[in-house]
Amino acid sequence: SCNLSKVSGLIFSGCSVLHHSTAAVANPAFRRFQTIFLRAYLLALWADWLQGPYLYKLYRHYSFLESQIAILYVCGLAACVLFAPFSSWLPQVLGRRPTCLLFCLCYSACCLTKLSTDYFVLIVGRVLGGISTSLLATTFEGWYVHRHVDVHDFPKEWIPVTFTKAATWNHGLAVGAGLVANLLAEWLHLGPVAPFLLAVPCLLCCAWVVLTDWGKEEAEGIPQGDKQAPINAPNGGVTHLSAKARFSRSCYEGLRCLLSDKRVMLLGGVQALFESVLYIFVFLWTPVLDPHGSPLGIVFSCFMAASMAGSLLYRLATSTRYHLQPSHVLCLSVLMAFFSFFMLTFSTVPGQPRPHESFLAFLLLELACGLYFPALSFLQGRIIPEEKRASVLAWFRLPLHLLACLGLLALHGEVSGAGEGEGGSGTRHMFGGCAVMMLAALMAVVSLFTLGRNDTDLRVEGNRGGGEGF
Repeated sequence: SCNLSKVSGLIFSGCSVLHHSTAAVANPAFRRFQTIFLRAYLLALWADWLQGPYLYKLYRHYSFLESQIAILYVCGLAACVLFAPFSSWLPQVLGRRPTCLLFCLCYSACCLTKLSTDYFVLIVGRVLGGISTSLLATTFEGWYVHRHVDVHDFPKEWIPVTFTKAATWNHGLAVGAGLVANLLAEWLHLGPVAPFLLAVPCLLCCAWVVLTDWGKEEAEGIPQGDKQAPINAPNGGVTHLSAKARFSRSCYEGLRCLLSDKRVMLLGGVQALFESVLYIFVFLWTPVLDPHGSPLGIVFSCFMAASMAGSLLYRLATSTRYHLQPSHVLCLSVLMAFFSFFMLTFSTVPGQPRPHESFLAFLLLELACGLYFPALSFLQGRIIPEEKRASVLAWFRLPLHLLACLGLLALHGEVSGAGEGEGGSGTRHMFGGCAVMMLAALMAVVSLFTLGRNDTDLRVEGNRGGGEGF
């Protein structure tokens, strides 16, 4: 699932805001507001994770070839790329709460399309899934931050308290979703479509919470609510024009920040290379392990547990006891990912597969992810100005999704070429390409080291002090 990169990085924020959590927890109004938000947000995350373990398996169950499945994944990524700019603009036009309801409706429709064996219907479902992913990554957090700051006037320092709690729950939900999906699909023999059908009532419950609890919350707040322009504007098009103007300016400022600061560009390069490879991994892990009878839900839970372990190791490594800096951890995570894909090029040799070694390599990659996301989140917070961060990260996602789409299209061409077929070496070649991309990411990290060697802002506060190195 695509929300992992967004949420798991927030685990680290708990390291720097622990001194704010006591005051926040002691405030009953804040606790009530936080509970109302998390009730809906965690339901949305749970529904998203339920769809992770058996998506590829479902398409194979419907007898589609790997090359056809690759196109389905590309359609989802392309929809995510094309809709991403509108996901930040849409709440300004419709309002934040209606946009969250739109997410629930869109994602429910996506899940229901999985009942069909028609290829075109499944493509529509992937497009709806890409749109829903973009909405999930922005709208819920946007509603919370707006109410937190503009309506309740809580301290901004309390915002990471809520999202750290969400990130902690998110890992547990991911592990649990894999177990539940495995229970439904394999132990109860309901088939790979069962987890998708379970996600629908979860999304309907999320929509009910947004309608009722969030509605009451907004009724008790400032009357103008989510709309950012007056309702009685003299020209009905002014609100839309203003939203478009704000969106255009945000895109321009983000691109200018990206091009004017070499550190921002290098960090974007690392993110694009690393996370595009993760999208390819999401596609490939099932065809590597499933032919050998692996229980996919259990495997998925193991992956999520490894990622959670990586996040906890990050907090330990950057503590005052071990004094490692986020930049060191970022380099280590890229090296681990490279070694993982290097292992996979040998464990996926056609005719001589070694599934146990592949599984260990995948676990190593997920452990690297747990280290990578909080380290990246820290460096982004220090390098990218806060007021431009959202637009800069949106520009980062453009090459990220483009590289992932190109990789999947290359795989599609290889497995559908004459003589290769499903049993060809396309998977092994793709893992080799991913290893090369990790080497390129490592070079970008080293260049970032050189530029930021003496920049104390890129160090954890408690670990600042003498000594060379970035």
